[in-house]
Amino acid sequence: MSVDYTQLAVQGVRQLQPYIPGKPVDEVARELGLAPENIVKLASNENPLGPSSKVLEAITKAQSELTRYPDSNGYSLKNTLCAHLNVAFDQITLGNGSNDVLDLLARAFVAPGAEVIFSQYAFIVYPIVTQAVGGKAVVVPAVEWGHDLEAMAKAVTEKTVMVFLANPNNPTGTCFSRSELVKFLGQVPEHVIVVLDEAYFEYVDSEDYPNGLRLQQDLPNLVVCRTFSKAYGLAGLRVGYAVASPEITDMLNRVRQPFNVSSLALAAAEAALHDQPYLTKACQINHEGMEQITSALNAFEVSFIPSKGNFVTADFGENAAGINQQLLQQGVIVRPVANYGMARHLRISIGLPKENERLIKVLEQIL
Repeated sequence: MSVDYTQLAVQGVRQLQPYIPGKPVDEVARELGLAPENIVKLASNENPLGPSSKVLEAITKAQSELTRYPDSNGYSLKNTLCAHLNVAFDQITLGNGSNDVLDLLARAFVAPGAEVIFSQYAFIVYPIVTQAVGGKAVVVPAVEWGHDLEAMAKAVTEKTVMVFLANPNNPTGTCFSRSELVKFLGQVPEHVIVVLDEAYFEYVDSEDYPNGLRLQQDLPNLVVCRTFSKAYGLAGLRVGYAVASPEITDMLNRVRQPFNVSSLALAAAEAALHDQPYLTKACQINHEGMEQITSALNAFEVSFIPSKGNFVTADFGENAAGINQQLLQQGVIVRPVANYGMARHLRISIGLPKENERLIKVLEQIL
């Protein structure tokens, strides 16, 4: 009798679905017979500017040491982060993207059967890392596509060990205010770790947006996760980090794989921190592009969720999947989010002005 290896997997893993990324340009080109240079990708919340010149210089310099293992402790990048963020060296954990840090948190603190709370329509990695270690996912219904922090606080039980919060949230782009977060944190017991995922925080210009690092100084159970993949334009290199209390950081580094961040990623991230004009330009391009796309959606009478990130999620109705396919056939890649329970919606990343215009023209033809 042949062995059913799926039954040998951890129960939580058997219940998961694989992560579905945005379609890459080459895949669409192969499938539809399109020229890659004629395809616009607005699917994965990537920075459309490309890497900064300082990053490219740092990568070129680091290439000569590719036969050597990277600095496993990321000493130089951590020191730069300490100065940039005004935090201590022993508060930082580096990851192969912020997803890696989320996985480390689950592996270090979520025992089988322990409860982990997150919102409906929240980042799909939260249930993945929770169930992979045997934790119990507690999904709290969203309010207006965003976190219901009051309900999430009430969902905490004696079995709760962790809460994931995304601000802004992916894929909805919603945000909660500083006062809402402070109230929530005051309701959560100290033994419950609150993970504040700020992957898109650089794009937010609201005055009431909470700075997680300032709150973390007085709350040892708060962990702030950030990434270089979005506003800094380093998605292809995969580097992110967490800022936490020294005790939590110590536990994360006990389960962190050696050399989990490559030499090129370490060098690039450090250079990116020294190029604030690039960051300013990236945020400005995003702000203008958001206005460009949302104005068009309004003109098309397509409703959308107001977003604080570098994407906007729009309601295309019952034919969203069909519209997505028509966009693909015209060489425009956006992101279906049916796997989030949002079958009527498509998530559109903000691109360069000409890329946004291409999307708008194709949508005009379709709609």
